[in-house]
Amino acid sequence: MKAQIGCICFVLLSLTNSASAQGKLEKEKIRIGYAARVVAHSIPYLAAQAGLFREEGLQVEVVQTAGTVAPMALIAGEVDFSIMSAFLLIPVSVQGGDVIMLGAFGRYATMTLISRSEIRTAEELKGKIVGLQRPGDATEINARFALRHLGLDPSRDVSFLYLGSNELMWPALQTKKVAATVLQPPWTLLARKSGMNFLVDLSDLKIEYQGSTLASRRLFIRDNPNLTRRVLRAIARGVYFFYSRKEETLRILAKFLATDNVEALEEGYRYAKFPAKPYATESAVQATLNHLAERDPRFAQRKPAEFIESGPLAELDRSGFIDRLYAQK
Repeated sequence: MKAQIGCICFVLLSLTNSASAQGKLEKEKIRIGYAARVVAHSIPYLAAQAGLFREEGLQVEVVQTAGTVAPMALIAGEVDFSIMSAFLLIPVSVQGGDVIMLGAFGRYATMTLISRSEIRTAEELKGKIVGLQRPGDATEINARFALRHLGLDPSRDVSFLYLGSNELMWPALQTKKVAATVLQPPWTLLARKSGMNFLVDLSDLKIEYQGSTLASRRLFIRDNPNLTRRVLRAIARGVYFFYSRKEETLRILAKFLATDNVEALEEGYRYAKFPAKPYATESAVQATLNHLAERDPRFAQRKPAEFIESGPLAELDRSGFIDRLYAQK
């Protein structure tokens, strides 16, 4: 009898400790990274500044993990979630990096190919230099989409200059270091006010390509299901906040983008196309795989479903939580 009581006490103590540990885990401070200082990566910062994570019982720090650092920071555990392109995520996942898409913030290419004022046509762009970030990345594939739309062969008709950073592309165009580049808001406003030519707005073409995704690690999601649900709730609320509370959103975006230019902020806000239910789309992920396969045929053997974990978002969706948000308006 004493042995049974002792066993029961041990089990209860273990359960209590486990529950306590789980409760502590749910309230621990987590970090969310973002790969670029652009509106498409702003939702976690917006949700943090608006107090939405805090209202979900989470302490969140949002940090920049630029470019190729983004998946590495996630794998190393320096951040628990991250906003990055599928182009960055997929190769690391294939190499056993344990990273997965929980959601995404759009399924179409959205950048704009912009040239200097003296270059008004595709013919005038021939033989010129197009500025990009890094070889083979999402900016390059966007540029290639746009150039082909103009009837140009990206491999023969132009030269690419890799600048290394999203923030350097507008200055390179402004100072005539390059003849054209692909830009996103708020730099599109600066280009327009400077008289540059907008050759192709890719958002008009509805070309599928999985850009910004919400990523985490499979193991982290498995070990922290409640925390993951809270993060997704805050992210969904962040998208709703973006559209329903414009003035507050613009104030937060001013901090995130480090600009007080009202017109630039309005430009970024106007061009944003966040889905209310931010699912990653298999056809858009397939387009990214096709792009990667152009340089490495091994990617042609992979399937989009390998890189998507939609379960936590689908659970939130089925609960009616997101629909109720928009029913308030």
